[in-house]
Amino acid sequence: MSCIFCKIIDGDIPSYKIYEDQDMIAFLDISQTTKGHTLVVPKKHTRNIYEMDEVLASTIFKKIPMIANAIKKAFNPIGLNIINNNELPLQSVDHFHIHLIPRYHDDTFDIQFQSHQNHYDNSSYLEVLNKIIHHLS
Repeated sequence: MSCIFCKIIDGDIPSYKIYEDQDMIAFLDISQTTKGHTLVVPKKHTRNIYEMDEVLASTIFKKIPMIANAIKKAFNPIGLNIINNNELPLQSVDHFHIHLIPRYHDDTFDIQFQSHQNHYDNSSYLEVLNKIIHHLS
């Protein structure tokens, strides 16, 4: 398999491992966007959130607070971004992963959300809401 995360999981590529159990691994992102930038990755190759079942999601997400708190205690950031990109081009590795990016007063990392609120009225919100609810399973 050519997946870089699978190679890290298999030990074929070295990593700075923070945590590992039978289902997941957490290691430092080599880019270190900010000090302590960590990736949380399931060991089972799962391309994205759309392929993930509830059991695996629960297993991965329940460890996030433990890892985030370790980062907080280690570096005392002012906050933490929890980011997941799904599907290319934003998802740089085709294996589900969560970025834990500590934030500091002097960091240069920037994530911007743009508001499109002025494009929506009550009926527009209700249309979006109903379409999503219709597909909940």
